[in-house]
Amino acid sequence: MKNCSVIIFNLQNMKFLIILIIAFSFTSVLAQSESDSIEVYLIDGYVKPEPPLKFVLSFFTSEVAKSVVVIDDRYSSPVSDELTDMHKAEIDLTEMKFNDLVVTFVIITENESGNKFTSETFDFDLPFEPEIKRGSDIVQLCLFGAAIFLLPYPNYVINDGQSYFSLTKEIPLVSFRSGNLNYPAGFLSLEYSYIFDADAKNYLRAGYKKIYELKTLKYLSPGISIYTNFLGGNGIGLEFSAGLFTIVDTFTFYTRYRYNLKPGEFSDNFHEISLGLYSALFSFYLD
Repeated sequence: MKNCSVIIFNLQNMKFLIILIIAFSFTSVLAQSESDSIEVYLIDGYVKPEPPLKFVLSFFTSEVAKSVVVIDDRYSSPVSDELTDMHKAEIDLTEMKFNDLVVTFVIITENESGNKFTSETFDFDLPFEPEIKRGSDIVQLCLFGAAIFLLPYPNYVINDGQSYFSLTKEIPLVSFRSGNLNYPAGFLSLEYSYIFDADAKNYLRAGYKKIYELKTLKYLSPGISIYTNFLGGNGIGLEFSAGLFTIVDTFTFYTRYRYNLKPGEFSDNFHEISLGLYSALFSFYLD
């Protein structure tokens, strides 16, 4: 009887050991399957500003894989049809319609075993040249754009200790493209100002503004202009403006300081502080 009990005890130990080995093996398989995901490391993901619109995409993966990009949860386009760890593509966006200037995309990879993995969500900005997309109210947008285009902005003038209220209207005529997607590199403009209660009320100026896009503010823009008041008062304006925030993704609210000087006549120099809305909507673009 003593030998029989020993055998039963050994069999019970063997069963427990087998169950323990199976459990560890199952846990190991689960852990391995969870760690087999493919990591995507994005290099480039931007839209060329010149037409036709093309999305430039490049990335590499933690292991060789095939890849597809899904843009805006709707448009799927192949990137790599063969197994590789370096992926590049230029995707034509001409026929795609978007409702926002910021477009999201994900990358789907497939490894040698046929397993598919989805990356984190990335995004890119559409170029700064506005385009009316599906879902936009065309009439409302056109009316709003026309109103902003024609609307003069308030301007505070200080000259020789006297202050005046003024209305001014600046129109960007020619804009120069840049690598930025939201604003041009700079623009040429015409501006007309009317100063109430001043001896010289009418001012016309032409100038150039340089735009530096920022992360904290929308932009900073130094500029220079020449002006005339049609009464012999001709001079130069040195200015600095800051874009604060955007309205309906097309117009940027800005504040501006300008110092106007007439060479040789210090008494005719004057200061201006302005508020306004900037848009290149009606501007002609040059490369």
